[in-house]
Amino acid sequence: MDFSRFNEKQKEAILQTDGQVLVLAGAGSGKTTMLVSRLVYILETKNVRPSNILAITFTNKAAAEMRERIEAQIGDLAKGMWISTFHSACVRLLRSCIDRIGFDPSFVIYDSSDSKTVIKDCMKELNIDERLMPLKMLQGEISRAKDNLQDYVAYGLINSTDHRKKVIADVYELYQKKLQKNNALDFDDIVFSAVRVLSENPDILEQQRERFKYIMVDEYQDTNNAQYMLISLLAGSDGNICVVGDDDQCLYRFRGANIRNILDFEKEYPNAHVIKLEQNYRSTSNILNAANAVIANNKGRKGKNLWTAKDGGDPIMSYLALNERDEARFIANQISKKVHSGGKFSDCAILYRTNAQSRVIEEMLLQCAVPYRVLAGLRFYDRKEIKDIIAYLRIIHNPSDAVSLKRVINEPKRGIGASSLEKAEAIADEKGQTLFETVLFANEYTELSRAAAKMVEFGSMIKAFQKAAEVMHVSDLVARVLNESGYMAMLELENSVESRTRIENLNEFVSAVTEYEKSAESPSLGGFLENVALVSDIDAYDEDQDACVLMTVHSAKGLEFPVVFLAGLEDGLFPSSRSTAEEDIEEERRLCYVAITRAKETLYITQARSRTVFGKTGPCFPSRFYKEIPPEYLKDAAPPVQKTVVKATQSLGRSAPYAETYKKPVAQATAAVKSDYFTTGDRVLHQKFGEGTIAAVTPFERDALLEINFDSVGTKRLMAAYAKLKKL
Repeated sequence: MDFSRFNEKQKEAILQTDGQVLVLAGAGSGKTTMLVSRLVYILETKNVRPSNILAITFTNKAAAEMRERIEAQIGDLAKGMWISTFHSACVRLLRSCIDRIGFDPSFVIYDSSDSKTVIKDCMKELNIDERLMPLKMLQGEISRAKDNLQDYVAYGLINSTDHRKKVIADVYELYQKKLQKNNALDFDDIVFSAVRVLSENPDILEQQRERFKYIMVDEYQDTNNAQYMLISLLAGSDGNICVVGDDDQCLYRFRGANIRNILDFEKEYPNAHVIKLEQNYRSTSNILNAANAVIANNKGRKGKNLWTAKDGGDPIMSYLALNERDEARFIANQISKKVHSGGKFSDCAILYRTNAQSRVIEEMLLQCAVPYRVLAGLRFYDRKEIKDIIAYLRIIHNPSDAVSLKRVINEPKRGIGASSLEKAEAIADEKGQTLFETVLFANEYTELSRAAAKMVEFGSMIKAFQKAAEVMHVSDLVARVLNESGYMAMLELENSVESRTRIENLNEFVSAVTEYEKSAESPSLGGFLENVALVSDIDAYDEDQDACVLMTVHSAKGLEFPVVFLAGLEDGLFPSSRSTAEEDIEEERRLCYVAITRAKETLYITQARSRTVFGKTGPCFPSRFYKEIPPEYLKDAAPPVQKTVVKATQSLGRSAPYAETYKKPVAQATAAVKSDYFTTGDRVLHQKFGEGTIAAVTPFERDALLEINFDSVGTKRLMAAYAKLKKL
């Protein structure tokens, strides 16, 4: 291997193959190149087979990129390596041993929508009012329990004194029993079940430890408790494990990510070798210095300082807009200018804290003829027609799947109503058989006489599909299901704009199946369903399409762009108004750090003086993260005052004086309110709140908003014109 292209720390990480290794890889530090080279080096120098290596990352996209780059260096030898996401690796493991915990290897994977359907059925059976116990809350609580490796028994015992959680435990128990009856796992079950199998079966654990002589885990800072336990079990106390991550990019606490996993790695492995990759190959020094200044304010971090050989670069462009429409117009205009001067639309990314911010930006991009894509809109696989065909395929693969059966037994219409289905379910429960078995022999039950013939016909059709699946390619099977089920004919008969769009989507689905068959080592119906279940939003991102991309900062993790617009860096929006505890603020600050470090060459930060949220317009104030960026790295991107006046008056119908005053210093803006205007540090007296100290002054239209730390009641925000304050 040629080591001349690596810096000293990258080379150290590649050569340190044995024992326990922690690589703290900063943003843009060449982590993927190091990981790929390390895997190749192990194969070249250690006496191991490709199948002895397990490489785990968090997205299918990252796993595919890693696999392609390794294959480019060592060819087909790479195909035996386990390079996959946590969930894909666990599914592969479970296919061979899930019978140890009472499931059949043909199990299907339920997505969030399927999971909600089952929980809703549980609530109905247990007579739980959704107004008192929201379905989404129940789903989240069960998910968190699984991330913490608590089954319904453990959850019930831990919360035995909490009446509300005892009810949740009852739902959890019934939910799991229904999943097992349907031979289905939800997304959280995948890792949890793998941990169960390994924990409860020493022979399987020993077998897997013998198989995986070298383990590498990417994005280790985002692991939850279940994923941490899985890796700990496989590696043991003295295995060859290398974890790579960045504690400054831990963003998914709301999904269960536990930053302590990376912060405490050296406690679990006292002899661990720690390597820091701090040289950044992505961004200019101005961008990195700003990012370092922001993240330095976090206390819960290992501590590193990114640097680059790319000195200087463009300053960070800051724009204070009148409102969200002015902000969107500015962004659209800047993108247009970039393209007119020789750039590409795809060079530009617009990042925001919440999806709700995208609407106004999208409208303005359309007005300015800027092509764009929104990442994390409605997923292709979440569309009704796609979920319907997948439900058909699931029943063919796993007839125990009652959720999928109920979805399509009357889709298209077959005269099988909800009442008949409820009766069939009751019979299935009473007889201890699956719903499909009841449907298949519906003519044996008098209760089902009205729909029996239709049910038997449906069951027979599925049986025929099952036989066909044994000999047909998956793509041919899909085409047959679409035609013989009557689904395609239903859409063609409808002949509407919507139905034609659905037909196009189904044709695209067939293309997706064909692509799967070409790329899979041994394509199968089960393999395709597994592949679909594990697809994420980011996997659909196509870098070659020339359009700017809009996404949340969470979605942007792992990506990079020449030009980045960070929209709405305002207090209450970013950080979120819900982030009040110190650990919440630190996670939001890590999110801001990620946003800044997505930019390679140019970064724009935009804010609005007022913003309409949930139908209410109110003043906005700079984010604390913006204030943490040293002024020497910032440049005001606002146009000259004269142009600003024109734009402001045109967009808001305001008088020119208003447009001019919003750019004036605090002293002049507040002078219109009171001759003795206020400044930071002034001591003041309020009739109700008593004495206090002014912490911040922000001009707003012809007034100023004061942030005051009162001695007796804490911090309050008051408009100067109405506060009736007396300076002391």
